[in-house]
Amino acid sequence: MKTCRIWSGPLALVAASLALGGCVSIGGAGEPPASLLTLTSSASAPVGSGTMAGAEGSEGTIAVLTPEVPAKLDVIRVPVTVSPTEIAYLQEAVWIEKPARLFRRLLGETLRTASGEAQTLLVLDTDDTPLRPNQSLRGTLIDMGYEPATSSVVVRYEAVHTLDDGRVMSRRFEAREEGIPPVAANVAPALNRAANTVAKDVAAWVLSAE
Repeated sequence: MKTCRIWSGPLALVAASLALGGCVSIGGAGEPPASLLTLTSSASAPVGSGTMAGAEGSEGTIAVLTPEVPAKLDVIRVPVTVSPTEIAYLQEAVWIEKPARLFRRLLGETLRTASGEAQTLLVLDTDDTPLRPNQSLRGTLIDMGYEPATSSVVVRYEAVHTLDDGRVMSRRFEAREEGIPPVAANVAPALNRAANTVAKDVAAWVLSAE
C-alpha cells in the first residue's frame, strides 16, 4: 500500500507534487529503481601515493568514523523537508547504500587528496584496520536532502576532530545549491557537488589544526 498526504498553505503546489509523485511504498514489491545514487569524490589521491605510520615526517594516522545520522537519513532514500514537521522522500532517488557510509568514504578520500602528494597523514576510513590512530574525525551528518521551499539541496555536517594531544574541536559545515528541480536526475549530481564542498571544507579545517 502507499501513503500520501496533501498539504495546504504556500508550499501546497510544490509539496503536493512531491508527495503524490514520491510516496513511500509500505509493503508490496514495488518496481526496482532504474539506477542507484552514490557520492563520488571530485578529487582523488594520485596512483602510487601513500604514507607509512611512524615514518619520518609523518603526521600520524587519523580515523574517519561513520557519522551519526537522524532517522530520516538512516535509510537509502533522499529526504524532502516539506515543512518543519513533515518529511517525504524523493521519487526514484535511491542510494546504493546508506548516506552515512557514502559520506564517510568521501571524507576519507578528500582528506587523502588534501594532504598533498607527500601524503604525510595516513587516513583510515574503514573499520577493518589493525592500527590505532592518534587522531579521529567523527560527527553527525545532520542533513543531506532536498528543500522544496527554496528548490535547494543541502548537506550539513557537524564535525568533531580529536587531535593527538587530546584536544577536541568541533565545527558545523554546510553547502547548498538552489534552483534544483525536484527530480532525481537533477538532485543527485547537486547533492554530490554539495557533499564534495563540505568534505573539502572539513579537510582544510582538519589539516590546519595545530
